Amino acid sequence: MTPLILLADEKKSAAVTDWAARIGWLVGLALFVALVYWLMREGWKWRGTLQGDLPELPTAPDDPGEARLTMSGRYHGSTTAGQWLDRIVARGLGSRSRVELTLTDAGLDVVRPGATDFFIPAAVLREALLGKGIAGKVLTEGGLLVVTWQHGDRLIDSGFRSDHAAEHGEWVDAINSMTKTPSTEGAER
Repeated sequence: MTPLILLADEKKSAAVTDWAARIGWLVGLALFVALVYWLMREGWKWRGTLQGDLPELPTAPDDPGEARLTMSGRYHGSTTAGQWLDRIVARGLGSRSRVELTLTDAGLDVVRPGATDFFIPAAVLREALLGKGIAGKVLTEGGLLVVTWQHGDRLIDSGFRSDHAAEHGEWVDAINSMTKTPSTEGAER
């Protein structure tokens, strides 16, 4: 055998001998991740405290009337109107979830399994449009149904995505016909 091959054969990784240092680094990393998670959770709770003046969410009336439209999909969150990154977390509005929407002459019934249901009366609906983002969630152009409504003294945008995105246009037209507002498609949200 030539000496060159022997040299290549002798190179091996060094054995790990300092297990205490490696375990210390792993424990330190785990504590750092836990700290970051805890800080994010505290920030979420603080935002909810700051938004504590938000009134209770309305519930659906006993007889809301006949359904004009229904939709299954996802609720992506609510924000201060026009501020697509200013998430509202008070009263459970910050929780993303599955959703069943029903539009009646009385308003919009938002049923969210595992989260707080709420009702948007027709009198407080302001407009509906097709958007592409809300509360940090960005989708394709027109991939989000954004409903603007008045709650207390705040204008709120709530974002919904249907399981069948082709339905969004029909929802925009129906809600805007109830509010007497012309539809605004593709607005930047």
